[in-house]
Parts: sequence; structure tokens; C-alpha cells
Amino acid sequence: MHLDLNLLVTLDALLDECSVTGAADRLYLTQPAMSRALARIRRATGDQILVRSGRTMLPTPYAEQIRDEVRQLVTRAQAVLSPAAEVDPATLERTFTVQCNDVVIDALVAYLAADLARMAPGVCLRVLSDAPGTAADDLRRGRADLQITNQVPTHTEARSTTVLTDELAVIGRRDLPRPPSTWDALAALSHVVISREGGRHNRVDDLLKARELRRTVAFTVPTLALALRIVDTHDLVTVAPRLLTRHALPPSLRAYPMPGPTPPIPAVLAWHARHDRDAAHRWLRALIVDALGKITEESVMDDQRA
Repeated sequence: MHLDLNLLVTLDALLDECSVTGAADRLYLTQPAMSRALARIRRATGDQILVRSGRTMLPTPYAEQIRDEVRQLVTRAQAVLSPAAEVDPATLERTFTVQCNDVVIDALVAYLAADLARMAPGVCLRVLSDAPGTAADDLRRGRADLQITNQVPTHTEARSTTVLTDELAVIGRRDLPRPPSTWDALAALSHVVISREGGRHNRVDDLLKARELRRTVAFTVPTLALALRIVDTHDLVTVAPRLLTRHALPPSLRAYPMPGPTPPIPAVLAWHARHDRDAAHRWLRALIVDALGKITEESVMDDQRA
């Protein structure tokens, strides 16, 4: 048998993109070259794989049936052919894309900036904001090398580890006229909600609703930094992860404990399975895990001193 295993990679891209143009862009091929590859796949499988439907292309039932198997074969082949040797960060020249929200990257940057400058000056860290609902696609398509979210990915191609467990805290001025020591007191304060999409409702509203309470939202802002600026100048509060925000608080602000128990907030580091044996990727993952571990350790030490 004379098999061109490159066709598996091409088939995987076609099934993922459902577009000859999209698959060609993804594999850095011309559209005619991708069309010829699709023709070869059709001859090899005896199936059309993708069929025209208006302006789009749809996978055939056979293509739907083999989609996951093709992805697994490509992932396993990439793992087998990836070098397992260790990497020297000092000579590494590579751009990594990390996808996370501004709270996480703001907490990490102080540690990572110093470590990367000292250990790996040739590494560029490209940060993208998180995109709810597209996490699996962004990892699979290579738009992100790593993601830090609060959920364990469920798709089979992802790998993940929980590197930090945080808790909610109420952030406000030290001289608030009424500290949020009870749920009624928390509801009585005006709030600044942090939401990149502009939504006003989050888990705090659910906690208050369970106690038949409602809060007043004065501002909805996209970033923690903007929320802290507003809270620092008014008798307002915002609710944010305690560990990940502690470094960003000016002397005039403090983190008040929530009035009662709240669900824990995990920080989950996720990546695609094809990077399992990538030595440079493993090195960066270890660096991020170490940085988030330091955040936890420093918070524990501060609590002990207090």
C-alpha cells in the first residue's frame, strides 16, 4: 500500500474548517493545492467528504463518523514525532500565545516578566483575552498555546491541571462607612461589576438572590484595573478573586471576606494534547504553575503574619 499520511493532516483540517479556503490558510497551502488534496482524499476514501450547500460546505455522514478518529490519529502522530529532549530556555526563540482574563494575567505578569527576561530573553509571550464558548476551538486550531480559565475542559483533545484555587472577596476602601460583614450589608452597598461583555449579572447576584436580596450596580466595567480605580475614589465595592487581586490593591483598598461561604474558584491551565511532548511547551507550563504557586504561598504567609 502506498499511503500519503500527510492526507490525514489535510483531512483533519478540512473536517475542522469545513472550508477548502480555511483549511488551506491553516496549513499554509494555496487553495488549488488544497483542492487537489481533497480530490485525492475523495479517491482514497470513495466519499465526497465535503459537499457544497449554498455558500458553505457540509461534511458527509461518513466524514462526521470519522472526524474524531482522524483527530486522534493526527494528535498521536504529532506526539510520536515530537522530540522529547529537554530545551534550553536561554537559546529558545519562540512566541507563545496565552489566553486568559485580565485578572489572571495581571497577577502573573510580575512573576513571568522577570523570569522570562532572566531565563529566556528570546521568548515572546502573546496574551489574548479569554473568549467564552471558543476555548476548545482556540486550542485545537492553534490560536492559543495555553489557556487559564476557571473550568476544566471537557473535550478529549485537551489536557489540564488545576494550579490554584481562589475565593471571592469584597474589594473596597478601608474606611467604608459600613463594612460588608453581612449579606444585608453587602447588598446595601453600590457595586462595580467586572464583565468584559458588559453583563450586570454574575454569581454574586445568585448568592444574594438565595437570601432574597438584591444589590445596586452602579458601574459595569471590562477590567479589574478600571474597577479598582472607581472603587478607590468612592464608597463602592467590587467582588473579585482574593488571591489574584491582592497584589493590585493600593494601600487605600482592602479585601473584605465574603459574608458567608462561596464556591471555590479554580485556576485551570489547559493545553492541546499535541503539545504534551513539546519540551518548550512543558517548560512554559512549569513556569506558569510555579508563578501561580508563589501567589498562593505569599498569600498564606501574609495571612500568618496578620
